[in-house]
Amino acid sequence: MKVLLLTHGSRGDVQPFAALAAALTGAGHDVVLAAPASSAAVAEAHCTRVLPLDDGTNKLVDDRAAWEAVERNFRGLRGKRLGVRLARRNRLAMRRVFDDLAALARTTAGAVDLVVHQVNVPGHAIAELLGVPAVPVCLQPFWVPTPSFPDPLFPYRLPAALNRVSYLSTRTFVRALTGSPARFRRDGLGLPRRRFAADPLRRPGGGPAPVLQAFSRHVLPPGARYPENVHTPGFFFLPPAPWTAPPDLAAFLAGGEPPVYVGFGSMVGSDPARTGRIVAEALRATGVRAIVALGRGGIRPDGLGDNAFCLTEAPHDWLFPRTAAVVHHGGAGTTAAALAAGRPQVACPFMFDQPYFGRRLFALGVAPPPQPLRELTADGLARAIGDAVAGTTPARAKELGELIRAEDGVGHAVKVLEEVGAG
Repeated sequence: MKVLLLTHGSRGDVQPFAALAAALTGAGHDVVLAAPASSAAVAEAHCTRVLPLDDGTNKLVDDRAAWEAVERNFRGLRGKRLGVRLARRNRLAMRRVFDDLAALARTTAGAVDLVVHQVNVPGHAIAELLGVPAVPVCLQPFWVPTPSFPDPLFPYRLPAALNRVSYLSTRTFVRALTGSPARFRRDGLGLPRRRFAADPLRRPGGGPAPVLQAFSRHVLPPGARYPENVHTPGFFFLPPAPWTAPPDLAAFLAGGEPPVYVGFGSMVGSDPARTGRIVAEALRATGVRAIVALGRGGIRPDGLGDNAFCLTEAPHDWLFPRTAAVVHHGGAGTTAAALAAGRPQVACPFMFDQPYFGRRLFALGVAPPPQPLRELTADGLARAIGDAVAGTTPARAKELGELIRAEDGVGHAVKVLEEVGAG
C-alpha cells in the first residue's frame, strides 16, 4: 500500500506522523511524509521519503504581538485588534503551504492508495482529487463531536444537550486562522463545490470517514463516547532510539537527586525575559535541581543559578524518566511523553489545547492545578512544583504511565489503515 502522510505545525504536530511513518514502513508499506521544512530532520530520521512544505505559520514564532493576543485570550479591545492581525498574518502564511499541497497533489496522482492527514490540513480534498480514501488524524480531543463533553476549547458552560454543537466553534476558529477550504478546493485543486466538502470527518459522498485520534483514552473524561468510525488507539510514540547524553548533561544528572525538567517547547510567549525570571525565582524558592530546556527561546536563562542545567533539547523519552517532575506548556506531545514516563507534571498552558490538557492532568491526579502563563508567578510555580513531587501525585503518575505504555497506538493505527486501504 502506498500511503501519503500530511501534517503541518510545530514539532509536536510532526513527531506523531513520523512515528506512524515508521510503523507503516515496518509493516511493509511505501510511505511518503509531507511536513514543514523546519521539522524535516525529525521526519527524515523515521521516513525515507520526506517532502518539505513551506513553514507557514511556523515563521511567526517571534511575533510578540501574536503571542500577546494569545495570552490575552483575544479579550479586550487590544486583544481583539491583535487577534485580527494574527488571523490575517496566519492566513497569508498558510497560502504558501496550500500552494505546496496543491503542487504535491498534482505530482502524486496515480501513485497513492491512501491519504492520512492531520485533521486541520485539507488532505481529504487532496484524496478526493486523487480518487483514494482519506483518514484524518486528530492530535487533540476537540475535533470529533461527542455528546459526552463539550468542545474543550469552548469558553462557556453549556447544557449537555449542546455538547455536540459546541464543536463548531473550533472549526470556525481554525478556519479564521488558516483560510477558506472552498478556495483551496476551487483554486488549488480545481474541484467542484459539493455538500460537506469542508468537513474532513466525512467522505465525498457524505458518509462518515474513518478517524484516528492519536491520544490515549485514559486522558479522556470517564465514559467518553464516540461513533464506531472513530478509533482512539493511544498516543503515537516514536520507536525507541539509542541516544548518548553529552558529558556535561550526564555529569549533572549523576551529581545529585533527579532534577525537575522545565521547558515550554516551541512556545515563546510575548516576554521570555519575564518567564525566565519567574522560573529562576521559583527554582530558588524550591531548592530543587532543574534541567531547563530553552527551546525556541521561551525561557531566558539569566539568573537560573548553579542548581540548573540549560539545554536546547534532548529526547523526551530518554530524559523524562530521569527527572522528578516535568514542568511544561501542556502541548499534546510533551504531555504524552511525560505521561508515558510516569512522572508528575506541572502544566503552564499558553494557548489552544494546552489549557485542556492542564485541566485533565489535574483531574487525573498526576498534576496540581494548571498555572497559565498569563497568570504565572514565582510563588505559584514554586508551590505547584512542590505539590507535584509530594503526596499521592508521583504514585498516581507511575500508575497512569504503566497504562499509557501498555497501549500500542501506532500498531493499532496501522491495522485500521490497512483495513481502509483494503477497502
